[in-house]
Amino acid sequence: MQEENTITGDNYGKRDDRKGTQINGDIRDPQIRVIGTAGQQLGLMSPAEAMQLAEEEGVDLVKVAPLAKPPVCKLIDYGKFRYEMTRKEKEARKNRKVVEVKEVRLSVNIDTNDLNTKAGNARKFLEKGNRVKVTLRFRGREMAHVNDNMHILTDFADRLSDISEVVKPPKMEGRSMSLFLAAKSKDSGKKKKQEPLE
Repeated sequence: MQEENTITGDNYGKRDDRKGTQINGDIRDPQIRVIGTAGQQLGLMSPAEAMQLAEEEGVDLVKVAPLAKPPVCKLIDYGKFRYEMTRKEKEARKNRKVVEVKEVRLSVNIDTNDLNTKAGNARKFLEKGNRVKVTLRFRGREMAHVNDNMHILTDFADRLSDISEVVKPPKMEGRSMSLFLAAKSKDSGKKKKQEPLE
């Protein structure tokens, strides 16, 4: 008859919500470096000894650095550890800036007023920090005059040159030609002041 594992706790045996974190009896390394509840180094020991320390203090043994040699485990409450990790992930997601690519479509026969309207829309997108894909569509016999109409894209880019820079130059993609604009970085417009030499 096989002996049952004596470790009982709310966290033992739950794998689906751990994302690969090993705790308590899951740690099978021959030797681990253990950090105590107050952050002090307890030294190298076997997982069984570390588990005994964790049971005495009423906390879990959590592997926090599995790739270290030897792996680092910490005596902490696993629920609290998981809460801290999810909070850090949420904070990182909140601080991350998502850059969207907005598209402005032009045609070969676009009028000056329409071009100004499209440039105004692109300016709004760039001021919000988004990238802008400017697409010039060719239909039917307009494909015979692709090179003659490239100036429409370059004129459009010139109208926005005060706040943007061309990231990708005009390029044919099927029946359309497109270029990408991105907002100028704030440092590029300012010249760095030179410090006086002493």
